Amino acid sequence: MGGVASELVGASRERQSRKRKQFHTVELKVRMDCDGCELKVRNTLARMRGVESVEINRKQQKVTVKGFVEAQRVLRRAQSTGKRVELWPYVPYTNLYVAPPVYDKRAPPGHVRRVDAQIVAPAAGQEEHLATLFSDDNPNACSLM
Repeated sequence: MGGVASELVGASRERQSRKRKQFHTVELKVRMDCDGCELKVRNTLARMRGVESVEINRKQQKVTVKGFVEAQRVLRRAQSTGKRVELWPYVPYTNLYVAPPVYDKRAPPGHVRRVDAQIVAPAAGQEEHLATLFSDDNPNACSLM
């Protein structure tokens, strides 16, 4: 009898220790041409466990999935429909100073393509060269100074 009770207690602890998935909003760019494509994508994503809602904007070719799901699982499920799928590559073009805009003629109005900024540190020799470029001690310095 003691063994059965300890198994029940252990099973309930396992259920409590499992992490609950967080609520996410996943935006995808899916190539859809007709009502049939839209319906196929909507049904495939709506059947996923944890999905609360699926919104489709066929003009922008944008699919928004809300629910307790992971982005990679949604992406793989959408790719299983046979459509070209990628994570939503555009960000609103509101602040010029946050990220450099990248022009994309396929971007919806008011959006630019998302680019992850990569900061490249100059080499040590190059940094020294730049520091002495406009120095008064340098006879080959810029003649404008």
